[in-house]
Amino acid sequence: MPLRFAGAGQATRDPVHHPLFARWYARASVAAETRIGMAGVRDRLLAGLSGRVLEVGAGNGLNFAHYPPAVAEVVAIEPERLLRQLAVEAALRAETPVDVVPGAAEALPVKSEGFDAVVLSLVLCSVRDVPRALGEVRRVLRPGGQVRFFEHGRGGGRAMRLTQRALDRTVWPPLTGGCHLGRDPVAALRDAGFELGPYRRLMMPEKGPALPASYCVLGTAWRPAAPDGP
Repeated sequence: MPLRFAGAGQATRDPVHHPLFARWYARASVAAETRIGMAGVRDRLLAGLSGRVLEVGAGNGLNFAHYPPAVAEVVAIEPERLLRQLAVEAALRAETPVDVVPGAAEALPVKSEGFDAVVLSLVLCSVRDVPRALGEVRRVLRPGGQVRFFEHGRGGGRAMRLTQRALDRTVWPPLTGGCHLGRDPVAALRDAGFELGPYRRLMMPEKGPALPASYCVLGTAWRPAAPDGP
């Protein structure tokens, strides 16, 4: 299938370059599908979607096999070169048509109001500017379009939150491709003007010790519908 790359034919610089982390993530994420139940989370994240979908931060494309048949097309944005190459391979195996394109969450290379839904899966932790990225998500959604999100972030008691903040200020972002542990994705969506739908907190993995990255949330939000005309 043809891939629509922004600036085709021109040399472009990747907005994100974390080759060591990308290699580790490509292996760890595949293992997590069965080891900690990520495949089931992806099914719940994407169930019931239809029409045109934009996936921001597609990683190595593990969501692609879980899109339901009612989805007509997925445009998947991935800024990291190695993960994008793996996503292209996953797109070729997917039953749903998927175009993989380079780009950053803060400047999505797609038209305004062109999508019925946007998928955010473990991406808000690592974007450089969360309000700007969510502003872009709102721009590209049609009025009334929905956001499906699965993110990790702030959680636990006082000691855990202090640990998350300490790691965010020191070693965690450099070691994990810019990831942050202490962000609040639900509050960020609300502050960006989205209407929050149902969401639930969950631990990943569900059993075993709570880790700084274990506190997750899975849910839905909407871009408010356009107001009625005069």
